[in-house]
Amino acid sequence: MGRSSRAARTAEPADTTGPGGRTHAQGPLSRPVGSGVAELRPDRDRPAAWSLLIDGAPQSLVDLADPTHLGFEYQRRLGHLIDLVAPPGRPITVLHLGGGALTLARYTAATRPRSRQQVAEIDTALTELVRTELPLERGWQIKVRGADARNVLERTPEAGVDLVITDVFSGARTPAHCTTVEFATLAARALAPGGWYAANIADGGALPFARSQVATLGAVFPELCLIADPAVLRGKRFGNLVLAAAHTPLPVADLTRRAASDPAHARVEHGRALTDFAAGAAPATDATAAPSPEPPPGVFR
Repeated sequence: MGRSSRAARTAEPADTTGPGGRTHAQGPLSRPVGSGVAELRPDRDRPAAWSLLIDGAPQSLVDLADPTHLGFEYQRRLGHLIDLVAPPGRPITVLHLGGGALTLARYTAATRPRSRQQVAEIDTALTELVRTELPLERGWQIKVRGADARNVLERTPEAGVDLVITDVFSGARTPAHCTTVEFATLAARALAPGGWYAANIADGGALPFARSQVATLGAVFPELCLIADPAVLRGKRFGNLVLAAAHTPLPVADLTRRAASDPAHARVEHGRALTDFAAGAAPATDATAAPSPEPPPGVFR
């Protein structure tokens, strides 16, 4: 689930039909998929860009002419982590838990050629729609598994991934089983030495879910930071927050500079400030976890 800056199958290769795809002249498209009704809406400002919505909730934005364009705020923040996890241009291995329109996989492939990526997307009808209407470029090493994100994570080889990105939403809520200490432990196991874990979540008000997620990742990883719009952090609006975690120090200074220069300014919380933010929150476990909160009415209008 995102906000723009304007407001179980075996692994198989993702589509490799090359350039092309749906044009704005064809107009918007609406189609039932496994998770609801998927809509592809032409972007008003970019002639080859499309927004993907599921039951009215924005999920992804893809520019077929420019895969490096990240139109949603949270995707740009995850893009900063993709940029900083290794020296510029070096191929990396990425596990994407949650696929949507494969925006971040496209970004990684374009900015880090020869990267190897696997995507877990349980909604195979959605993946088929994306492959047909918003095809990937030839040569991108992206594989999509039609399976539950946690099941894929459980089967991921130990220490084989440079970056795990969790962006799992059922409609506009993150399922409970992808928010727990046990889930984070599986992610930590999958990471290669020096690898990072990142998660996109959504919350509002006093941010109880976000605070619990900080406590949850803090129970597994010694290094944490949180990136979010100051208005979200102050409880002024419902929105996305990006969490990053690692066993080695994160580049907080670089992240802070990038977040501050973004068109949608964000703050980076870490260290004592982040400890204070999560004070009193209990880590979520498989026995206690609940899905992320339902967005308030009208939040996507």
